[in-house]
Amino acid sequence: MSRAIWKKLVSDPSIQRSSQTLSVVGNNAYIYGGELRPREPVDSSVYRVSLNNDNPVSNSITPLTIVNPESHPQPRVGTASTTLTGKIYLFSGRGGPSMSPLEESGSFWVFDTSLTTWTQLPPSTSSAPYPAGRSYHALTSNGTDTIYLHAGCPASGRLRDLWAFNINTRTWTELTPAPGPERGGTSITFSSGKIYRMNGFDGQREQGGSLDIFDVEKGEWGVISYPADGDSGPEARSVAALLSLRVNGRESLVTLFGERDPSSLGHQGAGKMLGDVWVFDIEDGRWREVKIGGEDRPEPRGWFDADVLVDGERSAIVVHGGLAESNERLGDVWLLDFE
Repeated sequence: MSRAIWKKLVSDPSIQRSSQTLSVVGNNAYIYGGELRPREPVDSSVYRVSLNNDNPVSNSITPLTIVNPESHPQPRVGTASTTLTGKIYLFSGRGGPSMSPLEESGSFWVFDTSLTTWTQLPPSTSSAPYPAGRSYHALTSNGTDTIYLHAGCPASGRLRDLWAFNINTRTWTELTPAPGPERGGTSITFSSGKIYRMNGFDGQREQGGSLDIFDVEKGEWGVISYPADGDSGPEARSVAALLSLRVNGRESLVTLFGERDPSSLGHQGAGKMLGDVWVFDIEDGRWREVKIGGEDRPEPRGWFDADVLVDGERSAIVVHGGLAESNERLGDVWLLDFE
């Protein structure tokens, strides 16, 4: 059984929100977007949280100033982010008075963390196919040149499509769709040439019990099934997280938190939230629940975001914000270190 300890880094009203993005670049976490009240996007500021334990973190939350205030994303919720070569890539989300999907013709918004500036990255050919605008979708990258986009909620219904965007050629390629059902609030991650997908909400219930695996080279999906009973495997959930990292020296996936039962109020309310952490050992194909040491730990939550901090041989998980079961938006940042 894996063991880990939570450490609370900071809690601040300025970063209180849900349905936002958190992206780790170097020793900093960058927070963008989200909502404090349902269907009201917060501003377009970027907030940086230092993850360097040598500094007083409580003084390190800084809204970054955009050099050109006319060049930044429209405020949005339910967007998704991934990182490549020191830059953060965002795709679509919900915004505007109608809170409809933001249609940006297949473009990404790119935040350069070294210059603290936003630019828009459109496809090289406007007439080529591109994925529709959406919210509560998922992004991941191969760490070098390609971003993968999956599922989410377009203007109506839900999706199960999979797209690849090469940042050098600026071209979209539609790949084989994932197994059904269509879903929003799903989670994906990339590890050793494969995309892993699990969880999500299909409009009726939370999905669970299957880890779907896309082999990029073969262009094929496979599946590993497991009992979603909270004993042999994690319960079904949505708006959770799935991350790839090395745990105890082994290539692993970690899923944590999420919403177990949706609220009867829909997006206006909070459902039943989970606070557990599970590790999937890619080598032996088994899930194990992580045993948490100490008494300090985050509230159960969904609609949050998380990313991996890599510092030499150490890999840790950074978690920010989200929606608590009390329907309160959270403004805390936590670090999960594996022992």
